[in-house]
Amino acid sequence: MLAVRGLHAYYGKSHILQGVDLDVGAGEVVSLIGRNGVGRSTTVKAIIGEVAPVGSIRFKDREIAGWPSYRIARLGLGYVPENRDIFPSLTVRQNLTLGLKRAKRPGRWRIADMLAMFPNLGERADTTAGVLSGGEKQMLAICRTLMGDPELVMIDEPTEGLAPLIVVKVAELLSEIARRGVAILLVEQKLKIALEISVRVYVMGHGAIVFEGTPGELKSNEAVRREWLEV
Repeated sequence: MLAVRGLHAYYGKSHILQGVDLDVGAGEVVSLIGRNGVGRSTTVKAIIGEVAPVGSIRFKDREIAGWPSYRIARLGLGYVPENRDIFPSLTVRQNLTLGLKRAKRPGRWRIADMLAMFPNLGERADTTAGVLSGGEKQMLAICRTLMGDPELVMIDEPTEGLAPLIVVKVAELLSEIARRGVAILLVEQKLKIALEISVRVYVMGHGAIVFEGTPGELKSNEAVRREWLEV
């Protein structure tokens, strides 16, 4: 479904991504992990068009490198940024409605689904999103992206800064997304969550992929974990 080959990206003169190769198949959950600053967020930003990519990015057999973000999203690639980017002056319900691509042709996710899965959002459906807690804002950001019925969703650091109970809720939502057949490319700092829900894992170091394998293979590879993941 998603095939990235030789992806490079720059911030000014800084060469951030240095030939990234990765794949996400239909319905797969794939995690991109590594220490802070190695290029994980830049990778998903380059894929969605927020950072100028150099290289090949193919989604659903189309070359999308260089496309504007809105065209990529319309093709079925969803993106939940680390900073969440909700609209604070709009209500929870209005934020969810904005995620719809075709108001008359709802997909596999509906507003009622979201509000039922997350009672906190349901209770605040008509409250402005700016007053939500950090965890509620994260849930809203993910749910709003799902309203667009993506076939693959890239989620950047969904558990960052959240309380342990909310982290569990986020993990449950990710599992539900996968259960409904939506592929996930997850950028995640918490190794436990990444290994629990993923079928494959990529480890990044210095702007390149330094390991690819199953969660079991990563668990058994002490050298990779020590050099590229452990503090």
